[in-house]
Amino acid sequence: MTRKQKRLAIIGGGVSFIIAAVLLVMFAFSQAVAYFYVPGDLAKAHLAPGTRIRLGGLVEAGSVKRGDGMTVSFSVTDTLDRVPVTYTGILPDLFREGQGVVAEGAFVAGSPVFVADTVLAKHDETYMPKDVADRLKAQGVSLGGKENIQ
Repeated sequence: MTRKQKRLAIIGGGVSFIIAAVLLVMFAFSQAVAYFYVPGDLAKAHLAPGTRIRLGGLVEAGSVKRGDGMTVSFSVTDTLDRVPVTYTGILPDLFREGQGVVAEGAFVAGSPVFVADTVLAKHDETYMPKDVADRLKAQGVSLGGKENIQ
């Protein structure tokens, strides 16, 4: 092999390595994506059972029910629609009715109940995740005059 052929082989091998690395990263990101929905969006979205999503909105007043052990069921609402949620684990300290929440999990086949494996609650009086606040505002939900939503 001449020097030119060796150089082309090294460059070709490097480019192949970079392409393979980019493809692996893209595949990993596509597997880890969890799309964000509010209850009103779920009626329009046709999700396959087991598809991981993030469900955001407000914890519906009067919906929190403690079950056996650490199982809790509650409803997430955008004041137009509601989605029943079950969660097994320790809830955040600031989790309560009427507060903003983001639950990550999936729907089980044949059930309208969202099974969450992660629940995040707002951490103070003015904070709400930007995605939740934007979706609630778009649906005409008053956020109680909280202009410092981040």
